Amino acid sequence: MIGPLESQPMVFVIDDDPSVCKALSNVFRSVGLGVDVLGSTTQLLERRIPDVASCLVLDIRLPGLSGLDFQAELSKANVHIPIIFMTGHGDIPMTVKAMKGGAVDFLTKPFRDQDMLDAVVTAIERDRSRREAEKIVVDLQVLFETLTSREREVLALVASGLMNKQIAAELGLAEITVKIHRGHIMKKMGARSLADLVRKAETLGIHRIKR
Repeated sequence: MIGPLESQPMVFVIDDDPSVCKALSNVFRSVGLGVDVLGSTTQLLERRIPDVASCLVLDIRLPGLSGLDFQAELSKANVHIPIIFMTGHGDIPMTVKAMKGGAVDFLTKPFRDQDMLDAVVTAIERDRSRREAEKIVVDLQVLFETLTSREREVLALVASGLMNKQIAAELGLAEITVKIHRGHIMKKMGARSLADLVRKAETLGIHRIKR
């Protein structure tokens, strides 16, 4: 089920065959997906990819930069949009290279509309999951920034499994002071339990600072 307009998933289509682009656009729009048809890979690099779950349906043989080369270029540019390749001349080595590069699927023309739709749904769900995971990290980082330097030290030691008494000895503090810091950290990080706090610290990659 497609949500409101601002959260409507997007499918970018890059193929130099207008008839293929038109047919795919009709299929995607018929199920409520947003579609942006492009004639070349450079056009995608010039676009601002909207902040919604997206995927790229890409012909592997294009004038200029090939689809596989563009896949590598996107990876270098840290652009993580899932790719579905399509080709009229697929071979096994090409398919293997595309899949190793992280492609969602590799469809040989002519393909069934349903096969393409299945691939697109998989790709969009993959992108949605990635975006949700990244948002969790960003939100946690915002909370982490509210901690004082001492609270960050305490958090790292809590996350490493030390008890209050051990943390107090490590930092040269009274145990009651460590308990107070830990209470502040729990509140600021929105942690429901010690296990939840440790999980949040692990998500942020917080480790004990070697002394």
